[in-house]
Amino acid sequence: MTKYVLGLDQGTTSSRAIVFGHDGQAVGSAQEEFEQILPQPGHVEHDPEAIWESQLAVAKRALAAAGISAADLAAVGVTNQRETTILWDRDTGKPVANAMVWQSRASAGICERLKADGLEPLFRDKTGLVIDAYFSGTKIKYLLDQIDGLRARAERGEVLFGTVDSFLIWRLTGGRRHVTDVSNASRTLIYNLHTLEWDDQLLRVLNIPRAMLPEVLPSSHLYGETAAEWFGAPVMIGGDAGDQQAATFGQACFAPGEAKNTYGTGCFLLLNTGDRPRTSQNNLLTTIGWGWDGGITYCLEGSVFIAGAVVQWLRDGLGLIHSSADIERLAASVPDSDGVVIVPAFTGLGAPHWDPYARGALFGVTRGTTAGHLARAALEAMAFQTRDLLEAMQRDAGIRLDMLKVDGGASVNDLLMQFQADILDAAVRRPVVAETTALGAAYLAGLSVGYWNGLDDIARNWALDREFRPQMEAEDRRRRYARWTRAVARTLDWEEH
Repeated sequence: MTKYVLGLDQGTTSSRAIVFGHDGQAVGSAQEEFEQILPQPGHVEHDPEAIWESQLAVAKRALAAAGISAADLAAVGVTNQRETTILWDRDTGKPVANAMVWQSRASAGICERLKADGLEPLFRDKTGLVIDAYFSGTKIKYLLDQIDGLRARAERGEVLFGTVDSFLIWRLTGGRRHVTDVSNASRTLIYNLHTLEWDDQLLRVLNIPRAMLPEVLPSSHLYGETAAEWFGAPVMIGGDAGDQQAATFGQACFAPGEAKNTYGTGCFLLLNTGDRPRTSQNNLLTTIGWGWDGGITYCLEGSVFIAGAVVQWLRDGLGLIHSSADIERLAASVPDSDGVVIVPAFTGLGAPHWDPYARGALFGVTRGTTAGHLARAALEAMAFQTRDLLEAMQRDAGIRLDMLKVDGGASVNDLLMQFQADILDAAVRRPVVAETTALGAAYLAGLSVGYWNGLDDIARNWALDREFRPQMEAEDRRRRYARWTRAVARTLDWEEH
């Protein structure tokens, strides 16, 4: 039996590749950042070629770091920044425009018109999503509306749509496979959670040609082999899932009621709700977790647009730190934020507010405010936003979560994790393998080729690195969260529209 599985994790600010062994431990990895294109306020784009080139490069470097070749791989799994929209030419494989990133608010005007037409209940009932510029459907419409002749070409099947996973698999297979998985499809605003098909009524509303859409497959599935030129020999692509669903799978949240929170560019809290979609009454999303072994697992999700990205802003925008890793030391230079609150609504607010016109704000600044207080407030903003999500999720699920699994780049920050436990009044459990997104993609791929024998085989790999338990006094917790809530209220509906 071959010994390893390669997880390709194409994220919002970087591409990562990790080689995993059967025990779920990484044996080789590589990561590369790429440019964020910001043509105007609220618009966020990527060069699809930069996505492809960086992902291919780190895949090759991860294999080299592990000291293995393609012949040593059982399978490749793909996971990706979700909702980010790429349109490309079927014949040449070349993108017809920059990728519209999930954070981009460019299609907010389209969303406003759809809401004004009373269509939100229709979309909510069919897709489990709210009408928001976050999702792919209105981004597709925006591009088809903006680029002359593009819709006619799409109707003839000359232009294809895909989320980033589709684009990568198309390139990896030499243009032989135009596919996506059920978890990514469920984030497009045009996929029906109940029929598990692209929805013709929603396609008509958005004027999106069906001919441009990929085939939808289970998350753990034999997608096709990579072209031999990329890794020196063909390798089976055996798994595909959106990054947050992959992280939930990598955290072994296989039972209803289990939840995880990922701290990346954004922050994403997912709760396994079992084999039926559960409608949120508190502005959360109903989404597909994964498809495996003939079944579908559904989740409730809360999505925060700006989490780790606020640390990048302190680094790149304000120059307060040289690297993201410096944030913990700077934040630890002060005992608390001294009343400073940062609401990082740089591209609007996601769940549970869903306000594309909110903008970032800084409150409580005094003459005594230092860089340390700003760093502390930036970390606390991630934890406060997570509590906003958890409050809504507990009301939807009718349960109190007394334990939360965490992962993602910022989860290695002990100061943040302790504050998270404090402000939630719940235990926070961090696994040994914090990069569970790539791990989840690898697990899905390995299952499809028999590398792992089932969910129990995977669950045995989960190992605790550290548990953080709440230490904050109840009154202090109440006071701090109330201040955060006041601050958020003052950022809402800020931008003119």
